[in-house]
Amino acid sequence: MGSQGGFYQSKEFLDLVKSIGEARSKAEEDRIVLNEIETLKRRISEPDIPKRKMKEYIIRLVYIEMLGHDASFGYIHAVKMTHDDSLLVKRTGYLAVTLFLNEDHDLIILIVNTIQKDLKSDNYLVVCAALNAVCKLINEETIPAVLPQVMELLAHPKEAVRKKAIMALHRFYQKSPSSVSHLVSNFRKRLCDNDPGVMGATLCPLFELIARDVNSYKDLVISFVSILKQVAERRLSKAYDCHQMPAPFIQIKLLKILALLGSGDKQASENMYTVVGDIFRKCDSSSNIGNAVLYECICCVSSIYPNPKLLESAADVISRFLKSDSHNLKYMGIDALGRLIKISPEIAEQHQLAVIDCLEDPDDTLKRKTFELLYKMTKSTNVEVIVDRMIDYMISISDNHYKTEIASRCVELAEQFAPSNQWFIQTMNRVFEHAGDLVNIKVAHSLMRLIAEGFGEDDDNADSKLRSSAVESYLRILGEPKLPSVFLQVICWVLGEYGTADGMFSASDITGKLCDVAEAYSNDETVKAYATTALMKIYAFEIAARRKVDMLPECQSLMEELLASHSTDLQQRAYELQAVIGLDAHAVECIMPSDASCEDIEVDRDLSFLNDYIQEAIEKGAQPYIPESERSGMLNISNFRNQDHHEASSHGLRFEAYELPKPALQSRIPQALIASTEIVPVPEPMYPRESYQTTMPSIPSDAGSAELKLRLEGVQKKWGRPTYTPATSTSNSTSQKTVNGTSQGDGASTVSSMRETYDSRKPQVEVSHEKQKLAASLFGGSSKTEKRPATGHKAAKASSHMVEKSHVPKSSMEVASDKAASAQQPPNLLDLGEPTATSTALQLDPFKQLEGLLDTTEVASAVNGAPAASVSPDIMALYVDTAAGIHNKNDADLLSGLSNPSVTNMPGTTAMPQVTQSSSKRPNPKDSLEKDALVRQMGVNPSSQNPNLFKDLLG
Repeated sequence: MGSQGGFYQSKEFLDLVKSIGEARSKAEEDRIVLNEIETLKRRISEPDIPKRKMKEYIIRLVYIEMLGHDASFGYIHAVKMTHDDSLLVKRTGYLAVTLFLNEDHDLIILIVNTIQKDLKSDNYLVVCAALNAVCKLINEETIPAVLPQVMELLAHPKEAVRKKAIMALHRFYQKSPSSVSHLVSNFRKRLCDNDPGVMGATLCPLFELIARDVNSYKDLVISFVSILKQVAERRLSKAYDCHQMPAPFIQIKLLKILALLGSGDKQASENMYTVVGDIFRKCDSSSNIGNAVLYECICCVSSIYPNPKLLESAADVISRFLKSDSHNLKYMGIDALGRLIKISPEIAEQHQLAVIDCLEDPDDTLKRKTFELLYKMTKSTNVEVIVDRMIDYMISISDNHYKTEIASRCVELAEQFAPSNQWFIQTMNRVFEHAGDLVNIKVAHSLMRLIAEGFGEDDDNADSKLRSSAVESYLRILGEPKLPSVFLQVICWVLGEYGTADGMFSASDITGKLCDVAEAYSNDETVKAYATTALMKIYAFEIAARRKVDMLPECQSLMEELLASHSTDLQQRAYELQAVIGLDAHAVECIMPSDASCEDIEVDRDLSFLNDYIQEAIEKGAQPYIPESERSGMLNISNFRNQDHHEASSHGLRFEAYELPKPALQSRIPQALIASTEIVPVPEPMYPRESYQTTMPSIPSDAGSAELKLRLEGVQKKWGRPTYTPATSTSNSTSQKTVNGTSQGDGASTVSSMRETYDSRKPQVEVSHEKQKLAASLFGGSSKTEKRPATGHKAAKASSHMVEKSHVPKSSMEVASDKAASAQQPPNLLDLGEPTATSTALQLDPFKQLEGLLDTTEVASAVNGAPAASVSPDIMALYVDTAAGIHNKNDADLLSGLSNPSVTNMPGTTAMPQVTQSSSKRPNPKDSLEKDALVRQMGVNPSSQNPNLFKDLLG
């Protein structure tokens, strides 16, 4: 290295590396790096920096970033270097960018276009640099931008480019398998590439594909075996050798793939036996890479269909590994032996001493691996040695996680292979004593279940000895000062169940020990609960055996303390203990049977034990129980529960009205016609409907004599009070009061009342008396209610079609006196002025009544006190609601009746006031078009409406 530092680096950079290496503390190193960062910030922002200097600055930034300091201020300069035309500068920029940025960095978007351009470069070194950046920086969103160019590079003449293109596709598959799922066939093709490097790169993505779906690649077994054979026979170039091993990494990857393809497949495995055996014989074990290939051969043999010769060769290699002085080789031998004992357990027996020797090794990693092997190779003949070793190791380590795992394994092995009851109890005591609360609570439950069930044989004597041994050892252990909570729970449970079972210990001895435990661990409520339940069991067994129970003073004080405890669990246990002591022997024997912890609990769902009590109650006059399904006329609580659940699950307002009591008079309106409505968007309220009888006048037509009457069968009621019942009125005054429900003083107050009542009646679909009276006034009908014809048209139907054929001439209506009981002349219906003070019966203008039914804004204005006369009524809005219910059955009769210029008032009808209007007047075309457009906007068929009719009637 010369004065310029060698490798074209300045002396400043080499001094920086040297000073950092000679730093004696982290603080000194940070000071040097921070000074360098300040220097680079100043220099990198200077204009017209030479490329050689900029390249050095970027490399120094990389060094600073590798030391853990922030160099983000120079990221953008590294990105700019990737755009440079110089190969050296471009490759330096790509190197820095791949080290600085991750795939989600904001600057990635600035590099995608450069990568796309460089992938098409004629210089394969530029292409390789771009492919390196693709593998590191392209994320799932930008894969489609470069995928076509990468696919084209699979056929590049340079093998280095093809290899890196395969690596890029592999990276795409790892990031987003769906984006390249249709291109996996290219990996099969590249497996036959002439260059071994390209073929070796293809093995990596193929291994992942085979691991996901083995069956789809079974046809490649022969190809993989052929490639492995050629590699093992040294047919590849010497350039692929490593420590005189022919392409060892290709061999290892091929052995991994063959292990997947041959697992559980005898036919595929038979094709592999020969080449795997050749590798066992030819492989050099003097180098680490040779041992790595041998280890992979053992893994392959343990995965494919077993072959005796290959298993023997694998056992010889394992023996060499275990006898080696290298910890790495011993570790590989232990791991390989753990794989083979699943197939051939006798192999492990040959190396048992070597495995035990590994436990004495100071290498902690090797010890743990050896304990995993011991756990797999444990039998009844070696369980004592292995478990003792595991417990000794558990005591020596401080890793709580691994200590918990070893404790669980010791318990499991002791349960399966315990040579004697005494050894089993001693082993469990050591595990709980030294592992403490790290022992899983499931282990404690498993131990209690094992002591209760015994060893699963029908030898009650052996089970009794096991329990007696446990009681004896636990009483001895209770003398130690500090015991784990889990261990104390096991001790209390065992003493409560079997403390006095064999008669070796008296109840006073056991209860005294339990009280001492509860007092010594007063802060542990779980231990106190176990101790209290154990006391209850001891006293219950004594009472059941009809022996005298003498509660110790310490037990009495403990029970009194627990009766006043803040813990409800402890209180309940204390009350249960108090109740059990006061029962007789028979009752206690029934509720607390001896040694019944493993018996199944039988639940009497029918509560048959209450039959005698129920029978006695029925004989005394009690009512028998009626099943819910047989109850009639009673509310089903489940229905309310389901309804509440339904209402809770609904997230919208309910618009259904409450059902009112049905009147005595039944409605004669067909229900099918009532249901056919499109006006109110909610179900029809269940209001009572009245029958109105109205006689329509006979209207002769020009074509012939025909009678037209108002027919209201099936008409939906949309105005009026729902509970109103019409009465035969004797005067217009009484009829008026019935309609409005209030005493009418003037026209303004009447209209205001109409608007107020309509808003609350809007959802109703009944035909109100107001509408009937309006229809009778328009068509010369009667205010009295008479029987209606059977055939029905809506009043709106007649009014709408009357405009189509004719206008009412001014001479078609005559003024007639009212033939009802009223003796006074009724006021002019079209007179909108104030009524006189002398009028005794007020007559409402029907069109004034309609003002409150047309617009909600008008209703609001009326309620707020606005003058009724200031509101301009829109009569056509009335017929928007009735357009959907119009029928065309008798249109001809209706129109023919309306075309007659004269109307004869029938007897018993209220005559309409005379209206003066020119008979020659015709509708204005402009007005008609405007009205039709307005009606179309309102959703009404303009052909069925005639706005000029009401215009003419209103003058």
